[in-house]
Amino acid sequence: MNRGNVLVIGNKGAGKSTLINAVLGEERAKTGWGAWGGTDRLEIYESDELPFRLIDTIGFEPSTRRGRQAISAVRKWSRERAKANTEDSDINVIWFCVDGTSKKHVRRSIDTLIRATSIWKSVPIIVVITKSYSVPERLDNAGMVFEAFEKRKRGRNLKKVIPVVAKTYALNETAFAAPEGITELIDATNQVMPDGIKAGREDVAKFNLNRKRALAHSIVGTATTAAVVVGAIPIPLADAAILTPVEIAEVNAIARLYGIGKDDKSKTFINTIVEVGTISTVARAAISAIKSIPGINIAASVLNAVIAGSIAAALGEGSVYAFEQIYQGKKSLEDIDWVKKIMEDSFSSDFLKRVNIALQGISASSSKKEITQTILKLIVK
Repeated sequence: MNRGNVLVIGNKGAGKSTLINAVLGEERAKTGWGAWGGTDRLEIYESDELPFRLIDTIGFEPSTRRGRQAISAVRKWSRERAKANTEDSDINVIWFCVDGTSKKHVRRSIDTLIRATSIWKSVPIIVVITKSYSVPERLDNAGMVFEAFEKRKRGRNLKKVIPVVAKTYALNETAFAAPEGITELIDATNQVMPDGIKAGREDVAKFNLNRKRALAHSIVGTATTAAVVVGAIPIPLADAAILTPVEIAEVNAIARLYGIGKDDKSKTFINTIVEVGTISTVARAAISAIKSIPGINIAASVLNAVIAGSIAAALGEGSVYAFEQIYQGKKSLEDIDWVKKIMEDSFSSDFLKRVNIALQGISASSSKKEITQTILKLIVK
């Protein structure tokens, strides 16, 4: 099994650095760090004896402003790691470090830590109750943790709550709290690590897929705008051929985004998509159906702009779906009949209904920007 990555996160003063040193078996992490310094202050620790890496964050400050900065910084770091393809890209297990001596802050600490790690939706969580000097209070603290997770979507991610004393603590002149919970924490982390590695990969894949989808939709938006401009030119829109250059550029741009190449199979797949949205009988039928919608009372140039923009948006939306299936390995470039059916469905009766709704909200005085925004709102999901 590959060595996994554990994100260690908690409020300032929760004892994360002391915990890390106890797990590593040596003084590596600095204790008593200062205020939040940004993502450049995150540290990665590893040891030949430890089967996983520890990724340490600066402790969150209690103030609202610093708390928001800390959450944003961890989120930013997580996004950057998800985009990268390095050995520390994934987070496979998360340790939430909660100060066992601050019972009244337990729930708020959990809220903060959940927000900060929102990108890792499936990764196992172990809550480490640090400074667990009082044995009677351990059950109370654990109960508060379980209660805080109970009604949350990520509640199922909570795998273990472990009270820990990271180093010997003098209670008074004659009594002390001995270190405990460290080996239990390591064992629990190893137990959930295989599932965590799988979950980390899946979370990164979801993140990158969502990133690609957002970028693809920006391409669709640009293409829709261009199509609206082309359609508004007073040239008869008898069929969709006038849009071909815009649509070819749109589909090719989306294909490149999803890593679809220029080999023969890719070209055939892409051409099938373009043909359905331009010169096919499906596209021509869609145009005729739109023009025959009763009650339309807007200028021909505006109607043409709506038709052109709607076709570009539908073509783009269908392309995004098709290329996502290829990207995820659910379909192959050889599935020509499948993609043809997908694209034909993009111009189905549901498409016509959406265009009809768009037309109801557009007037002769609507600007090209307003037309584009109306189309995208109704057609791009």
